[in-house]
Amino acid sequence: MTNIMTPQQKKKILILIPCRNEQEGIGDTIDGLPREKLAHAGFSMQVMVIDNASTDRTAHVARSHGATVLHEKRPGKGNAMRLGFASVPLDTDYVVMIDGDNTYQSAEILRMVELLDSEFSEVVIGSRLTGKITAGSMSFFNRFGNWIFSNLVRNLYRANVTDVLSGYYAWTRDALERLRPHLVSEGFGIEMEMVTKMARMKEEIYCVPITYIARSGDSNLHPVYDGFRILRVFLQNIVWKPRKMHIEQKPVGRQRHGFAAPSDV
Repeated sequence: MTNIMTPQQKKKILILIPCRNEQEGIGDTIDGLPREKLAHAGFSMQVMVIDNASTDRTAHVARSHGATVLHEKRPGKGNAMRLGFASVPLDTDYVVMIDGDNTYQSAEILRMVELLDSEFSEVVIGSRLTGKITAGSMSFFNRFGNWIFSNLVRNLYRANVTDVLSGYYAWTRDALERLRPHLVSEGFGIEMEMVTKMARMKEEIYCVPITYIARSGDSNLHPVYDGFRILRVFLQNIVWKPRKMHIEQKPVGRQRHGFAAPSDV
């Protein structure tokens, strides 16, 4: 007789997708999620898109593909992610962050979560530099810059990472709650801030190889300008130390800040 897990017995994965004008890629990102494989492996799933001041139909497309949509009016990936992190429902076991431009393959999510579920690690990063980068998906300038930053972080922060600028992350809820109160970045410095602060917090971080393909639509990244901002975050956090912070556990409900229930905000 086959044992069928009820939704209450399955571990819940929340997928957070920050988006700014990603109407061309968000639908494929959501549709690529391996729902049947996740269900068979004992997971339930909720998709939460953070619409970051988009001027196109990103929010509409995301809802039409079954996602909950939050709205962050302040431009910047860091602002979007901090809203997403503050809106994680209390019944969540694992949180995955992935970009909405379909460059990272959402079909590979199980590879990330398996390390969490087996208790091998509480933080997993999808590494493009040790994975499969398809032609035209990353310029030589961006790839070289990422390689430089990754080596600097490994040597100065002693962090076990091979792609510090990856936009594909997975955390246990506890690990994310330890990190969340310390995040302040508003823009593309958020990944560098997360990696360096987790290293200073002595979190065990592991990377898995992932696939990276050419994006759908135009990029919001400005390599030189954003590169300097990322460098500033890298330098600032060399002397950063975590402060002991009380994390208030709020009941699930419709909230702009704190934890939010799985409904449109």
